[in-house]
Amino acid sequence: MSNPTALTQNRTRLDSIDFLRGLVMIIMALDHTRDFFSSTAFEIDPTDLTRTSSALFLTRWITHFCAPVFVFLAGTAAYLAGSRGKSKAALSQFLFTRGVWLIVLELTVIRCLGWYWNFNYAHSRGQVIWAIGWSLIALAGLIHLPIRVIAIFGVVMIAGHNLLDGIKLESVGAWRWLWAILHVPAELEWAKGKIFFTQYPLIPWIGVMAVGYAFGSIFRREQAERNKLFLRLGLALMAAFIVIRGINVYGNPQPWAVQKNWWFSIFSFLNCEKYPPSLLYLLMTLGPAIALLPLLDRAWGKLGQAIITFGRVPLFYYLLHLPLLRVIVVIVAIAKYGSDIFNLPQDQPPPGWGFHLPVVYLIWLGAILLLYPLCRWFAGVKQRSRKAWLSYL
Repeated sequence: MSNPTALTQNRTRLDSIDFLRGLVMIIMALDHTRDFFSSTAFEIDPTDLTRTSSALFLTRWITHFCAPVFVFLAGTAAYLAGSRGKSKAALSQFLFTRGVWLIVLELTVIRCLGWYWNFNYAHSRGQVIWAIGWSLIALAGLIHLPIRVIAIFGVVMIAGHNLLDGIKLESVGAWRWLWAILHVPAELEWAKGKIFFTQYPLIPWIGVMAVGYAFGSIFRREQAERNKLFLRLGLALMAAFIVIRGINVYGNPQPWAVQKNWWFSIFSFLNCEKYPPSLLYLLMTLGPAIALLPLLDRAWGKLGQAIITFGRVPLFYYLLHLPLLRVIVVIVAIAKYGSDIFNLPQDQPPPGWGFHLPVVYLIWLGAILLLYPLCRWFAGVKQRSRKAWLSYL
């Protein structure tokens, strides 16, 4: 039997979500550290099986879990917020305003202090925070529908959006800008000399958040019952990935193929499209994440508590980690090149820049250690204070 009050009585449920969210936030920083510090980041696509190495591919592949889980759990968090007594009208208003806030952050703080370190806006990108912002705005309207309808909407968008792959930008004429925002990554010139790249088109991210919201209803069930559902659902999604990918007809723009050796053939099998995320990409990432939840529904000691701390302040963590990596870049660059670094173009790395993966991993771990005390402090602030503005961070 399900218990509607169990959600607020059993804190480990929230801890399992925070644990999973914290884990993917930590892994996400690895991908961004690789972007900034790898000696091959500007030369080789880590998923290009004709040029990549096993270590480089796996370093990139493990980070594929981050965006889907982050967006999915954002939807789950929205459901949990409503389950604590917030009215649909109040929740809808919060989701809308928080969505707008995230879009503003993506186009200002994250763009200028994280990715580009300039204010000229010659180039900008709509990335995961942009996608979450628009998905929250869409969810603000969707939550007024029955939970079953929300789930069906999300599943249909995820499962069916690859049917749209044949619609190219060239075929939509004046609506090119809208199709780029919705489904096809593309550069849009919004003013003379100003380019915006729609790296994270909104379909199917809106569907991922909708499914995450519907998924939140499972947390009303008793622990044993919900854990069985998590495991079965996660395993079913993983099985669906293997079967559909094996058939090699639908679910991803590029089919897999036999490669130069057996493990690269496995890499090809796992190498699914992220921009936008294909059906198979989402099955591959969300399935294991959901199946993992029962294992996280337990005490994990000091390491687990540290990971949970990151998961309780995900936006605060995100806003800090990119500027921190940028500062480390500057420090390393000055140490390596001296004052000459300030005379080089900003849009390309200096000659000989970057490190092999073991050093990249060390920098990543160092950044995580530097972020932890700040995130622990802010998590404490949020726990002690009920000020409304803190919910936006």
